[in-house]
Amino acid sequence: MTESLPAVSRTAVGVAALRAYESSRPDRLFDDPYAAAFAAAGHPALPATGRGDAQARLGMLFYPQVVIRTRFFDDYLLGSGCPQVVLLAAGLDARAFRLAWPPGTRVFEIDLPEVLAFKDEVLAAHGASPACERVVVPADLRGNWAKAVRDAGFDPAVPTAWLAEGLLIYLAREDAERLLTAVRELSAPGSRIAFEHRPGTPPESLIARARATEGGEPVTALWRGGLGGRAPEWLAAHGWEPSTVTRAELAARYGRPSDDDATAGGFVTAVL
Repeated sequence: MTESLPAVSRTAVGVAALRAYESSRPDRLFDDPYAAAFAAAGHPALPATGRGDAQARLGMLFYPQVVIRTRFFDDYLLGSGCPQVVLLAAGLDARAFRLAWPPGTRVFEIDLPEVLAFKDEVLAAHGASPACERVVVPADLRGNWAKAVRDAGFDPAVPTAWLAEGLLIYLAREDAERLLTAVRELSAPGSRIAFEHRPGTPPESLIARARATEGGEPVTALWRGGLGGRAPEWLAAHGWEPSTVTRAELAARYGRPSDDDATAGGFVTAVL
């Protein structure tokens, strides 16, 4: 099953391993009881250069960012007040199972068929039950995914919380704009969206350090840049009201020491 995972989706296995480690800590910022199972089942899919010492170095590099973003996006989704949630490129995210969703919440998970099949196989093996109404939508986000999610029961008249976690950097700018334009067209007033925001790539940025780290090439070669540092401006020009927060601010809020500063990037959220 792991052999069928596309290269870009295999990065989710590494992220699952980091979430599993965080979940084992007594001072954890979140608890993902399925992350370790995803990491174990997906380990054979990791490229050879992503194992051993190189994998450990990459993990240490990405670990603080993954932990902060997981907690931030958890809080964003549960605090959105939206009865409808869409996880774009849901990957091995287990929020439909591990978060305390308000009654009546519907969570749509969109990703490639191979990814969702792998995910559901692991979840079924562990007897997982969703904590909300979970709707799986096999679709390529570069294709007509909007029709697929509507056919699956998505209601564009209902306020929706959209999440594009770890996604846009893998898309070229035109693909990112096309995706977000479709999101805008499907969004009712009161809808929200969130994703990572990187205002630049200074020499000490996470992106720059990952490119300079041994074993990072299989991951960094997949990056296409997304909207670059212009996400808030793009959102504002398309009717959203954006706001940003840095990882450094969140690290302080969560009580996690961090070497990040304001140039290190963070997250953008927006309301329609």
